[in-house]
Amino acid sequence: MAERARAAADALAAASTADKNRWLLASADALTARAAEVLEANARDVAAAPGLGLNPAAVDRLTLTPTRLRAAADGLRQVATLPDPVGEVREGGVRPNGLQVLKVGVPIGVVLFIYESRPNVTLDAAALCVKSGNAVILRGGKEALHSNAALHRLLADELSRCGLPPAAVQLVDTPDRAAVGHLLGLGGLIDLAIPRGGKSLIERVAAEARMPVLKHYDGNCHVYVDAAADLGMAERIVVNAKCQRPGVCNAAESLLVHAAVADAFLPRIGAALAARGVELRGCEETRKRLPSATPATDADHRAEFLDLVISVKVVASLDAAVQHINTYGSRHTDAIVTGDPAAARGFARRVDSAAVVVNASTRFNDGYELGLGAEIGISTDKFHARGPCGLRELTTYKYVVTGDGQVRE
Repeated sequence: MAERARAAADALAAASTADKNRWLLASADALTARAAEVLEANARDVAAAPGLGLNPAAVDRLTLTPTRLRAAADGLRQVATLPDPVGEVREGGVRPNGLQVLKVGVPIGVVLFIYESRPNVTLDAAALCVKSGNAVILRGGKEALHSNAALHRLLADELSRCGLPPAAVQLVDTPDRAAVGHLLGLGGLIDLAIPRGGKSLIERVAAEARMPVLKHYDGNCHVYVDAAADLGMAERIVVNAKCQRPGVCNAAESLLVHAAVADAFLPRIGAALAARGVELRGCEETRKRLPSATPATDADHRAEFLDLVISVKVVASLDAAVQHINTYGSRHTDAIVTGDPAAARGFARRVDSAAVVVNASTRFNDGYELGLGAEIGISTDKFHARGPCGLRELTTYKYVVTGDGQVRE
């Protein structure tokens, strides 16, 4: 598979933007036309989910619906409208000796993408890799085996019809964990590994990979309600960040509340979250205002629950909030709710995360929502990409130097 992907990557690097876009649009149409086939395969996976120990949030991530398929098709079409980063001149100029020096975007090559639960990610990853000139080997989780196979079939069919190499998108069709280890050892053929899933998966990939890894370990995202917050706004943001889709990496897992507004805000947000089935795990000061909250441990403050659970802590100042986030957070997404511009600036400058959000939900750290198109993941690394990773983050660059006979003296 890796050898076929390497040959496909060489061909894709020279493919035209028009051909890549034609495949994206044809795949979107095929997804609509073959929706029944995909939904039938997904129903088999969902039916088997309880036997695999999936909790309700994980089943939600696994489930495809007609609405989600329509959104996925729209996502493919959106990627087709985005600028092609291959061949993009990122910097350039002419040296005093007349040499033209251009920094030009090029594909990374072969991407190994290892992911869990969410079959729509199959479409996102394939779309982004092919548009950015990369071949991709997809290895989904056993819980989505039938869904991923159905999606891969329609993508591969359209590759052939659009004149692109069929091996540009390949799916590992065995759930055997040994297959992952074998692929991770192929550093000479695979250029980049991207794991997307639970912490144990990402730790395994990072430990075994013989190629660079683009990753985030956890999504312990915070919302800090400042002393100058509009409490109505804060309630809407916290409820959305925690409850809209609790099983995703940009959902809020930790709530920090300034002591000056704790008496007014904690009973209010406690009732709102309890009404939605959220379990609160609070510090001692939180439990004085919310006796129903269970005591929070140090592990709770570090946890990515991916469920209707949230840790809550009362902090004495903005400084204390920043210190808590930088100590316990995962460098993913952290938000402040405040009416004080100085507090917002200080928070944005000092919180060391891939995305810092002011007066909005953490759920906006997403490629579509930030106007970047589909994403292959959200990186908390600092090299070579950080935050939502879309087309540009799936390319690197080379220097193209053009002269008219210059030699170095």
